[in-house]
Amino acid sequence: MKALFAKAGWLILLAAASATLQAQPVAGRDYLVLDPPRPAAAGGRIEVIEFFSYGCPFCYEAEPYIMRWLMKRDAEVAFRRVPSTLPAAWAPFARAYYALEATGLLPRLHWPVFDNHHFDGKRLNNEKNLIEWLSANGEDAVVFKQALDSPEVRAKFEQARALLDAYNIQGVPTFVIDGRYVTSSRLAGGIPEMMSVVEHLVGLARAGRAKQ
Repeated sequence: MKALFAKAGWLILLAAASATLQAQPVAGRDYLVLDPPRPAAAGGRIEVIEFFSYGCPFCYEAEPYIMRWLMKRDAEVAFRRVPSTLPAAWAPFARAYYALEATGLLPRLHWPVFDNHHFDGKRLNNEKNLIEWLSANGEDAVVFKQALDSPEVRAKFEQARALLDAYNIQGVPTFVIDGRYVTSSRLAGGIPEMMSVVEHLVGLARAGRAKQ
């Protein structure tokens, strides 16, 4: 009887170990390794870039998960968003993102843009709709329109386009971690899984830096 219990115990331990191994993200399946790695632009911190679009329903679904991850991330992790400029219907969202950033409205209106476009059907990739929506939210539409058409926003739009090309981003949401690893909801198999892979890749980046 004791032998049977001992054998059962070992089987449980082996099953748990097997599940742990299977849960570990796998390179080539859950994420890609960039070779050569790209230079990170985070001043010594581990850089995490999210490529996204306000027009992407999966990015909308991912946003609450990303916000929870941001609340618990380490101080050594620098996070930034880069809006997708493709397809053409999403390009106005990229300009809108940078105009919101330039006018200081991004912290307040980042999530409402997502929510009002997808949930309320405001079609905020249309400039007229966007301006009217901003006015209805008590913001200065003239100031925002100036930012939207500014050389600074155009330059950031072009930088975003170049970065998408440099990382060969084919879809969003996609994350690049420290210029070394890429994962996405498609690669990871879902939104929650993607964020688990992001956290795993931050750990890999941290370990790699410790060896340097």
